[in-house]
Amino acid sequence: MGEFLFLASVFLLAAVIAVPIAARLGLGSVLGYLLAGVAIGPGLGLVADTTDLQHFAEFGVVMMLFLIGLELEPRALWDMRHRLIGLGGLQILITMLAVMSASLYLGFVWQTALAIGMIFALSSTAIVLQTLSEKGLMQTSGGRSTFSVLLTQDIAVIPMLVILPLLAAPAGPSLNPDGSISRTTLEQLDDSHGHAVSLIEGLPGWGVTLVTLGAVALIILGGVYGARPLFRFIHAAQLREMYTALALLIVIGIAFLMTAVGLSPALGTFLAGVVLANSEFRHELESDIEPFKGMLLGLFFITVGAGIDFGLFFSQPLTILGLALGVMLLKGIILYGLGRAFKLRGRNQWLFTLGLAQAGEFGFVLISFSLQQSILPPFLADRLLLIVALSMLITPLAFILYEVLSKRMKDTDRQQEHDHIDEQGTVIIAGIGRFGQIVNRLVQSVGAKTVVIDNNLQTIQLMRRFGYQGFFGDPLRPDLLHAAGIDNARVLMVALDDPVAAERLVTYARRLRPDIHIVARSRDRTHTYRLYKAGANDIVRELFDSSLRAGRYVLENIGLTDYEASEAEKLFYQHDRYTVRELAELWDPNIPSAQNEAYIARAKELEKELEASLLSALENNNTDAA
Repeated sequence: MGEFLFLASVFLLAAVIAVPIAARLGLGSVLGYLLAGVAIGPGLGLVADTTDLQHFAEFGVVMMLFLIGLELEPRALWDMRHRLIGLGGLQILITMLAVMSASLYLGFVWQTALAIGMIFALSSTAIVLQTLSEKGLMQTSGGRSTFSVLLTQDIAVIPMLVILPLLAAPAGPSLNPDGSISRTTLEQLDDSHGHAVSLIEGLPGWGVTLVTLGAVALIILGGVYGARPLFRFIHAAQLREMYTALALLIVIGIAFLMTAVGLSPALGTFLAGVVLANSEFRHELESDIEPFKGMLLGLFFITVGAGIDFGLFFSQPLTILGLALGVMLLKGIILYGLGRAFKLRGRNQWLFTLGLAQAGEFGFVLISFSLQQSILPPFLADRLLLIVALSMLITPLAFILYEVLSKRMKDTDRQQEHDHIDEQGTVIIAGIGRFGQIVNRLVQSVGAKTVVIDNNLQTIQLMRRFGYQGFFGDPLRPDLLHAAGIDNARVLMVALDDPVAAERLVTYARRLRPDIHIVARSRDRTHTYRLYKAGANDIVRELFDSSLRAGRYVLENIGLTDYEASEAEKLFYQHDRYTVRELAELWDPNIPSAQNEAYIARAKELEKELEASLLSALENNNTDAA
């Protein structure tokens, strides 16, 4: 117990000191955690062996993928299929072949070379996704492409783990770097595997397939039909901590099931998250899992930093650092070429290239598995572990380089590639300035799904920094509107700054969807008439409500009671809405309002009606008071 408390104190103290400093310097929390691990491990020697702790910390990655799955509806995942299969599949295949070719050139046998290719074909899901979320880059085209590749890589781990045993060499003597010979007995190999529970051990090939498919089907059916009754049962207990217990049970239970059938626990929890994305309990799950995810991810990064063997590094610094940078350069070239092939440009292309150039945490798993299968000799495995860890350590610096390059780029908003919209919602908000922000926050606060589109890149980026999702693009583009779900949305909120663009959007939406409810922001009364003619259902003048409130304050301070001022405000509001509709029928865009005699005459009549109504209301109130 004492040793455990000591280690816990060391890890927490290192995180509390290093992470805020790194965040203040603009380095990001990931680099802070890695530096904390380096400090307490190789630096001060407070932590020796982090292997067991790292296995525990990997649950942070599992929880992160579960939360990502909760943000993705099955439809959105289906819409990403081209990037998953095309972009992600090509990245894995080309990188694996390139690294394998380089390994063959260095003199390794093809089995070892193929294993090395698999290891370096993967990138760090934990570091990259954490950094993308932290910097508000997930909703960019480059961020979406990066996420697609990472998701494909996580899926690809499954066939890699299946292929590796087929590459295994018979257990026997191996040559160490110093020329000595080590023998690995079958008993040692068995012991290294441990005694994990397996549901597929001893089964024929068709049996393994059936059990695996059954496990996946169980997760899907359980999420669709079992989650709702289970949450209702927990709700009846009226114990808040039971929600947390259930959330952890879902994640840990699925991870165990996936491990028992030989699949990636991260993949299983991601699948469960996607299945539960449409559940009414989604927000409960997110709030319960988020704190554990943050702590375990931080612990994972600390163990990576603490596990770096700087003794081995300093014995061959140029070689190991050169190999790490060489791997990142090779992957970067491949990623840059794929980015151009898939029409990524500018900042998005550099984000995609620099964000995925490192090796990943699943590389540790593949190295360990390859070592157990005698595919990799121990001295090579140690160097590969160091190269993977160094590349992960360098990754935050790559994101800093991206920010420097991004600031120096001269591309404007027009040159910036529009985001790929792969989400749909009940409400589409076109324009997210001062007006649209309030609407978006209000609608989201009641749990409704919104899709925000704006053609101002800076506004979208600022919105993402505060945790709100939005897409950069022209709301007038039909393809973007269809991608956002205009065919099924219930409400279109038009809050564009450009009056002409707002009118065009209302006209197009009304022609496309006669049944959709359109709420539009207008600049003034004339713009209101134009939007009315275009087909808007509800039109809000941007200064009307605030002017009414100011007028009520004036009335309260010139002698009217609070009640009288409030009633006058309500009466004016109702009459003005009636007035606008009446005058909209007489308004002619080809005739200036000052020259439209019918319009002027009716406006005068309505103004007299308003004065009479207000005076009558005040007199009735005074009579009642008397």
